[in-house]
Amino acid sequence: MAVSQPLNCRRTTAGKQHATHRFTPTLALTHAQALVSNLMLTPVPTLNRQEHNTHCFLDDHLIVRRGQCFNMWVDLCRPFNPSCDKLHLELKLGHIPSIRDGTYVIVPIVEEFKKGCWGAKIVEQGQNRIKLCVHSVPTACVGRYQLSVMTHCPGGRFTLPYVPENDIYMLFNPWCKDDCVYLSDEAERAEYVLNDMGRIYYGTKQQIACKTWNSGQFEKGILSACMYVLEKSCTPCSGWGSPIDISRVVSDMVSLHFLLINTLISCWKMKCTYILLHFLVVLRCLGIPARPVSNFCSAHDTDVCLTTDVYLDEKFQLIDHMNRDSIWNYHVWNEAWMTRSDLPSGFGGWQVVDSTPQLTSQGFFRCGPTSVAAIRSGQTFLKHDVPFLFAEVNNDKVYWQRRCDGTFGVVHTEKDVVGHCISTKAVGSDQRVDITNLYKHPLGSSEKSTALETALRHGLRRCTYPLPCAEDVVCEVSLKEDGPCVGKDAVLYINLKNKCSSPRSVTLYSQAAAMYYTGVRKTFLKRDQTCIELKPSECEKSYIFVRYKEHLVDHTSLMLNLFGHVAQTKQVLATQYSFRLRTPDLVIAVSLKLQFNWHATVCLTEKFIPKCHGPQKLLASFDCPQLTQVHGFTNIVVKQHC
Repeated sequence: MAVSQPLNCRRTTAGKQHATHRFTPTLALTHAQALVSNLMLTPVPTLNRQEHNTHCFLDDHLIVRRGQCFNMWVDLCRPFNPSCDKLHLELKLGHIPSIRDGTYVIVPIVEEFKKGCWGAKIVEQGQNRIKLCVHSVPTACVGRYQLSVMTHCPGGRFTLPYVPENDIYMLFNPWCKDDCVYLSDEAERAEYVLNDMGRIYYGTKQQIACKTWNSGQFEKGILSACMYVLEKSCTPCSGWGSPIDISRVVSDMVSLHFLLINTLISCWKMKCTYILLHFLVVLRCLGIPARPVSNFCSAHDTDVCLTTDVYLDEKFQLIDHMNRDSIWNYHVWNEAWMTRSDLPSGFGGWQVVDSTPQLTSQGFFRCGPTSVAAIRSGQTFLKHDVPFLFAEVNNDKVYWQRRCDGTFGVVHTEKDVVGHCISTKAVGSDQRVDITNLYKHPLGSSEKSTALETALRHGLRRCTYPLPCAEDVVCEVSLKEDGPCVGKDAVLYINLKNKCSSPRSVTLYSQAAAMYYTGVRKTFLKRDQTCIELKPSECEKSYIFVRYKEHLVDHTSLMLNLFGHVAQTKQVLATQYSFRLRTPDLVIAVSLKLQFNWHATVCLTEKFIPKCHGPQKLLASFDCPQLTQVHGFTNIVVKQHC
């Protein structure tokens, strides 16, 4: 493709020059102006893109990665004479390019490249053309650069005019050892940078489901949109060489975009999942290795005190206006791979970047980049947002009950109720990988105690409360197999165990509710009270039916609140059990028939024309207000058309 051409000038009767839309050199140009007639990136782009691992992009521009050489042809109007002809390239980024900030780059012609310096070598010379090999620095700002050529000949200076089609897209380079996003493993680079198919895990910790998605980051126009996001952020381009700054800027911009959409259309279903995927697209497009992560039982700790507090009245009813904390069934965020020169050694690698956090960071709904290693070790004094992420995966649930005199007392605690089954997709396969051990040490280990002590020593608060009596009756809730299905009553099992040698009389108050996956209640479905007599050391198993009818909301989430007391000891029993109703899968046959299996089987046949050859995934989703999260996929191989 032609990158740029000098103006084809024509003289008017008034003696002034005007530029035509299409221009080629003419005899009217001076000797100096006629030196460069054109910049050619074709047929070089194929080679550039293969070497820079940007061959998947469907855009027409030159797309390269920093810290690596790329090639271009310069077409001349006459043979190049090194003794008297001089030229250099100029790259400009942003509205006010600056040489000091690295956003105005002058690329001279050199004999040999120097480490840490831009340069261009003439590697091939023809009759009226030269081929340049351009070397970029591994710390270059990423973004959309304007490219032009300056020539200096005996006849004077001439700058080849800027043309938007000549823009060079500069990306981070995980293949370059000197780049701060360098990732050494080739399989991980393929997964976390080049893969446009992924998996998101959702549901509850007992019922983990997954959805296959196509990010489409290589589709035409997506990279330009990512650059547009950067350019509209109103942040200095000089910071665009840092993945730390880029991730915070993109997190803020993506979140702001979706908050605007939410305001306009009043729809916020699976908000963190949708925003996560858009954020992931931008990160991978820009060359930052990234992966989606799901945290099951994710704390929304409003005061970051490492407890989720639940308040009950004297009759074991929830006091809604006091229950501001919540535990989400799951929350998803991204991890981005980068070094952290702003932190002590050992805190680089995977960093949490979240554009849908439950709290703000410096006035914006963004979070990170937060070192996963810092979260694990309790280094809450390190930036950014370590205290919030530490509390999100390390939290106890504390139940308070109002006394007759109006005061409150702690009646029950549940230890380590958040940060379970932290999951991401495996490298090179569709398997789920549990990475909880990267975020927290095992419960009861000395390492976990040390991490907690470190967090408390650097500002986090945690209160411990003695219980009013011994807990000799244990209450647990469980599901049968994988849980109930949509369209059928939900059946839960309540297991009571008397651990002492004396009989116990237990009164239980159960409250079933339809829930949003964020822990917010939509409505109560059922309230019940039952009395159970337990013999010494006896285990009693009962069950409860829940009918939900038309009250289901997104993710078909339900919760059983179970509270009660033991007559002999005044022990209070308390637990909240979240679960979801299973939805059917879409089965996609190789013949491209969609089969919907549930109470009945429905088959649909669809025809389409693939755009790309090779191994692909075919995705299908069922859109219905009454039945959400119905989807499926199959692996296919598209043969190249002969």
